[in-house]
Amino acid sequence: MSIENRSLLGALLFAGAAQFILMIVIAEARYPGYNVATNALSDLGVGQTALLYNASTAVFGAFALIGSLLGRRTLGTGLTITLAVTGACTVGVALFPETIGAPHDVLAIAAFVFGAVSAIISYRVLRPPLSHFSVGLGIIALVALVPLVTQHDLGIGKGGMERMVAYPIFVWALGFGGSLIGAK
Repeated sequence: MSIENRSLLGALLFAGAAQFILMIVIAEARYPGYNVATNALSDLGVGQTALLYNASTAVFGAFALIGSLLGRRTLGTGLTITLAVTGACTVGVALFPETIGAPHDVLAIAAFVFGAVSAIISYRVLRPPLSHFSVGLGIIALVALVPLVTQHDLGIGKGGMERMVAYPIFVWALGFGGSLIGAK
């Protein structure tokens, strides 16, 4: 893979994750009565913050999907597939807000699973210690997904549990993207 494609893949992942994290903070601040412990991230996808949240979510998903296709030679087949599925499902989350019900829920869970698996298998293209951090972040997301889907909030609320799944994936995307930008 050319250095240009690797850097573009990295830039897309980094920019997609960074804008999503920043837009979440803005949307949470603008959503009346929003509570990170009790409200899900997808609650931001309805009401007055819907455009901001859904557009930001779609941008991250599209960037991950496009980046996976551009970077397929660097990523290898497994990571290309998991990252592409993560991106496609994330776009689906934006297109089908939580008010739709089951399609939204299935797409969100799939995005979480494939995002976490992407973090884990990215160790193949990363050097230590980032490769170790990536595996750890993916494992944290997968482990936290179990209580989330079984509706056990472990004392941090549904919103807190969801963030224990989502945030490690976005932190990984920032680190992974940044490493690809700077790779020679």
